[in-house]
Amino acid sequence: MRRKDREVTDPAVIRDIISRCACCRLGFCDEGKAYIVPLSFGYMEREGRYSFYFHGAREGRKIDLIRRTGWAAFEMDTHYELHEAEQPCGYSARFQSVMGGGPVRIVEDDTEKETALQVLMRHTAGRGGWTFTKKDLDTVTIFRLDAEELSCKSHA
Repeated sequence: MRRKDREVTDPAVIRDIISRCACCRLGFCDEGKAYIVPLSFGYMEREGRYSFYFHGAREGRKIDLIRRTGWAAFEMDTHYELHEAEQPCGYSARFQSVMGGGPVRIVEDDTEKETALQVLMRHTAGRGGWTFTKKDLDTVTIFRLDAEELSCKSHA
């Protein structure tokens, strides 16, 4: 990271920033061109490593890229605030962001699908304890990105 003064390495602060992000953008390489898609997400942290869960339709470009490449980059941010100045070059922005990448795969196991939906709902709706039927699990496509690379930045 170029700006070491903005790098966040404290696991508690990283966890807090992720918890405040409402959208995670996944980036794929599609035949040499970038394809970026914003998604709602849920996450789990195990031994300092993050797994991010997403849901979507059973088919489409995103699913094709997951199957074909098996890798995605991600970016999420929060607390954006523009700081104005007298001169254009004096403008700046405050923000907190998390970026990284890792293998992404479609979740087939119903137990993991239900876990994923619980963490998605906990993160997006603020509560867990939902009930999902077998039909619910069969209807939705869940995919998981295991972050092998992760960096966090804060410009407060």
